[in-house]
Amino acid sequence: MITPVDAADRPTIVLIGHGMVGHRFCEKLVAYDLERRYRVVTFCEEPRAAYDRVGLTSFFSHRDADRLMLARLEWYEMQGIELHIGDRADCIDRERRVIVSRKGCEIAYDHVVLATGSYPFVPPLPGREKRGVFVYRTIEDLERIIAYAGCSKSAAVLGGGLLGLEAAKACLDLGLTTHIVEFADRLMARQLDATGARYLQNAIEALGVGVHLGKRTEAILGDGHVTGLSFSEVESLAVDMVVVSAGIRPRDELAREAGLDVGARGGVVIDDALRTSDPAIYALGEVAVHDQTVYGLVAPGYEMADILAANLCGASRRFTGGDLSAKLKLMGVDVASFGDYEASQPQAVPLVYQDPFAGIYKKCIFN
Repeated sequence: MITPVDAADRPTIVLIGHGMVGHRFCEKLVAYDLERRYRVVTFCEEPRAAYDRVGLTSFFSHRDADRLMLARLEWYEMQGIELHIGDRADCIDRERRVIVSRKGCEIAYDHVVLATGSYPFVPPLPGREKRGVFVYRTIEDLERIIAYAGCSKSAAVLGGGLLGLEAAKACLDLGLTTHIVEFADRLMARQLDATGARYLQNAIEALGVGVHLGKRTEAILGDGHVTGLSFSEVESLAVDMVVVSAGIRPRDELAREAGLDVGARGGVVIDDALRTSDPAIYALGEVAVHDQTVYGLVAPGYEMADILAANLCGASRRFTGGDLSAKLKLMGVDVASFGDYEASQPQAVPLVYQDPFAGIYKKCIFN
């Protein structure tokens, strides 16, 4: 039987942020650190521990937050993980090597792991402060959307990417007349080519969802509460509520205040070992920028978490780029995308199969 090192002698890892990637790091560290050489302390700003944010839309059908939880609180206790729920890490004192929380907790650290994730980007539109404007990020956001939908008839989702389509599905399930407003000329512009996006659009419109492409929203209309959107083409769309899904931004403010290097467009700069400009501090997931790339999918974050946990336990692995594939069912439509979907390399040879009657589009690219 392996006896854990005495608690007073164990180096401390402070994990800041406890979303899906932070939880995966905990799981992997537990798996690799069989001798329990580390003391692990994690700060979770939300009022609950890590939950399945990818499956957030299912909350609209069951309304049970516990069904989304990734682990019960007993699991953290059994693994010896000190979990501070509802407390935000407010300061990284690099000189004293101490983390200070909003509630006044001070934890001395040997290593810090930043997994603070991202926040929804809300464009600076006139009217964004009106009642009836929401983001789609947390369980609390969904609870507010559900409550407001009870007195609404229609909704517009700003953004036609992955999360925007998820939000549109949620609005549709709430019985709202639903519109998707996208600035680009197609849906899922970062994952699908023009033809694939058109197939997806046809399937979504067949459900009764309005799709408005190439639209620049100029303002959110209404006197105190939402009554519609105005566009640059001097036209408008009457809706009762707006859900903004216009992308994400890394939550790097803690790193900035601590003087860590950040990317030109945000995100904490990391090397192949996930280290920041301070070798005692690492960053994972959506808060990190690796090789000028911020990954907005969970899979690269999971890979980072696995690599860092292994390295802290003696391995010497490197992160050389993340998995950008997406495979999911969007509004009842199966969508899968990975690799160079545009066949942008000169030597790439695309092979395409289409069945417009069955709504099937497949494109394989050989390089």
